[in-house]
Amino acid sequence: MTNAVSQVPPADPQAALEHFEREFQFETDCWDVHDALASGDPGFVLLDVRSPALFATGHVPGATNLPHGKIIASRMDAYPADTLFVVYCAGTHCNGAARGAVRLARLGRKVKRMDGGVTGWIDEGFDLAVPVPA
Repeated sequence: MTNAVSQVPPADPQAALEHFEREFQFETDCWDVHDALASGDPGFVLLDVRSPALFATGHVPGATNLPHGKIIASRMDAYPADTLFVVYCAGTHCNGAARGAVRLARLGRKVKRMDGGVTGWIDEGFDLAVPVPA
């Protein structure tokens, strides 16, 4: 019986292995980011690429707010050239993290996207940080 799942045959196991292993070069998930941040030495800079207004409603603890449209060479020069950046936005319904990743890659920076964004973070049961008004 053919359905939407089986209509296109799956890749052979070796091709599937190569494909899925390659994804880890570009993406990480909320759980791995949480664990890395908890270690005290995550090895990356976490960028929340949403607007300052959305950042103020809640963000991943330890994240720096840098909207994707403001990722420019002069701002990134504050970081060593070999810095790894992990970017996130609202969630899978948002392409801000991909936009931020593109901007960083165009600047020659190492970057991964945190799949799930804020929505994924909450779904994992992790708390958001909310800045205290000045």
